[in-house]
Amino acid sequence: MTQPAPTDWNTWDVRYHTAAAHLPSGLRVRIGIGTPDGEVFDGFTWRQGLERLGHKTVDGEYAEVTVRHGEAVLRLVFTNPRKDVLCGLAEWAGPVPEGHSVHLIVDKLPGAAAPPDTEWRTSMSVAPTVHDDDGATRLDLGTAPSYRFAWAPAGDTGEDLEFDFDAARERAESAAIGSSGWLGRAAEGYQRALTWNTVIRTDLGRVITPTSRDFVCQARGGFYGTWALHGWDTFFCGLTATWIGHDYARGIHEQILEQVTERGFVPNRVSDERGRTDDRSQPPVGAYTILKSYLSTGLSDETRDRRLLTETYPVLLRWHDWWSSDRRGPHGMLAWGSDPTDDPKSATVDSTRRESGLDDSPMYDEIRYDPDTHTMDLADVGLNALHAMDGEALAHMAGLLGDTATAERLRAEVADTRKRIDEVFWDGDAGHYRNRRADGSFDVHLAPTMLYPLLAGVPDAERALATVDTLLAPDLLGGSPPLPSVSRSDPGYNRHYCRGRIWGPIAFLVVEGLRRYGLDDRVGHIVDELLSIFRLEWEEHSHVHENYFSSPDEDIHPFEARSDFLLSWGNLLAYLAMQQLADPRAGGWRFAHPGRETGLTNLTLREGPLGVEATAGRFRVTLDGSTLVDAPADVVIEDYTRDGDMVRAVIRNPGGGVVTLGVPAAAGETVTVRGSSVAVEPGGVVTLAAADGEVVLGRPS
Repeated sequence: MTQPAPTDWNTWDVRYHTAAAHLPSGLRVRIGIGTPDGEVFDGFTWRQGLERLGHKTVDGEYAEVTVRHGEAVLRLVFTNPRKDVLCGLAEWAGPVPEGHSVHLIVDKLPGAAAPPDTEWRTSMSVAPTVHDDDGATRLDLGTAPSYRFAWAPAGDTGEDLEFDFDAARERAESAAIGSSGWLGRAAEGYQRALTWNTVIRTDLGRVITPTSRDFVCQARGGFYGTWALHGWDTFFCGLTATWIGHDYARGIHEQILEQVTERGFVPNRVSDERGRTDDRSQPPVGAYTILKSYLSTGLSDETRDRRLLTETYPVLLRWHDWWSSDRRGPHGMLAWGSDPTDDPKSATVDSTRRESGLDDSPMYDEIRYDPDTHTMDLADVGLNALHAMDGEALAHMAGLLGDTATAERLRAEVADTRKRIDEVFWDGDAGHYRNRRADGSFDVHLAPTMLYPLLAGVPDAERALATVDTLLAPDLLGGSPPLPSVSRSDPGYNRHYCRGRIWGPIAFLVVEGLRRYGLDDRVGHIVDELLSIFRLEWEEHSHVHENYFSSPDEDIHPFEARSDFLLSWGNLLAYLAMQQLADPRAGGWRFAHPGRETGLTNLTLREGPLGVEATAGRFRVTLDGSTLVDAPADVVIEDYTRDGDMVRAVIRNPGGGVVTLGVPAAAGETVTVRGSSVAVEPGGVVTLAAADGEVVLGRPS
């Protein structure tokens, strides 16, 4: 079963971070702050009183949030210590503000199923004054410094008012992904951007993780009714959820694949209020992100979560083939489009832009809609590169699943696409790839999508380097911070939304391409800068943004700036930095020292929690506390795999010294290393010279 299951207490309600709801009964308990004028305020959103998010587990065992109303600041904790039991704590930060009080509002979660015959035992640390407010029960707890409360099924005899909230917090945080040093508290924001956005879709009783509560909920100032899912947004959420929990990640990927249309494509958007976009899709990143999720779940195919492949591959393959048949535009290449449907907004210029995921990008300011092809009149190098990347990932999945014929077909198609991208989109005079207009001219706009061919392995080393050197110039797509969504030199660049902001998905795709070509210095600079702006917003404001400023003097906090304060895919900036230490790739894991002292703990793998510690001169990779790798700081471990009785790895860039590698217990007390038998040392490791090349540790032959 995907997790979390729609049962028990959790912060299910999309409208409130400050409410716990029970499923299936629908009982809801939320916090309000009473004010000196007699009002009770409970509508906390990011622009109205949400101060800071504490830790939040996926399953609802622990959730903490701090809210503000005027000068009154209240810390709230919900815990679910055992089945169907809610324990809560509300305490003022500092002295009790004059004229303010705490209220519990008890009602039913809108749309929840009819409650079973459940009787509840309620406990409170102070005797409340009870009010009946329009069908809800409001419990005025007065002006005490702190308040404890509990709901439990009748007959439960637990001493819930004595619950140890500090111990619960320590347990929850110690099991979470942790970060330190260069990474700072980035792991907090990485996780909370997801777990605080996991809610219940009451119309289906389905748990979903939209990109943002505020973005999808009209009552919170959002654009939809109570829920919405978007195509590529969801795949990136599923990717970054993988190190939190594999069932959790699989559920996120599945929530959008369930929405595939009758024609076989993943829609741009589906929501309760505005339905499904049957005219258009969104960028084809599904196979790449799901393959990356799969690789993230273990150290070899022997242990990885195979369901991530078997349950998604057929839909992903059909979607991939849909692009080839339905989105042929100028020069026989792929172009963004929109098909005619009953929706009056379909088959328009605006809808073709929205299929790109870069809704208002200057790249599409001059485009026209072609009613014959149902596409824009611009062949897009980014789309064609993403489709090639998608095909390559699908071919890898097909090989793992034994679908040899499809794997061969996809590899041949990808090879042809790479050749065509080079022929159609390479501008030799400019020294980089460019979009191509229907009249054959190169389009004038420059964007990070022109770097996507690296992601698909299109250019040779010379063209790759030329593309990077040209486009990452400071006045184009480089500068500080790097990777604005359109060139700084573009007349349409105005630092607003897709007209210049930095976006996590774009940065991720660009950096993955740079990594493919081994451009580590470029990667290090970009990742370091993007981590800095991620940490700034998280550590100072508790924000993980929809998009980030491309100029430090820009304020992205006002509503009109259009940068949601807790939108899940913003955590990709933290993920990019975490990958500098541990990165699962098709050939095996890459482990390295990021050049800064830092630490990363509790990445969820099937074999156990993975951690990496980088100190002044070395780095150490551990699995459930046991050493996998201990190496000098200038060593890079690539293509690392570990199964039941063997370890394979490639050592790069040695500067002398020794490397220690952990040995699986099943390999025995002696292993073969570089043709010689070597005794396994205490602690289950072997130590060898840091010589360049492949190392295999296994049973003696």
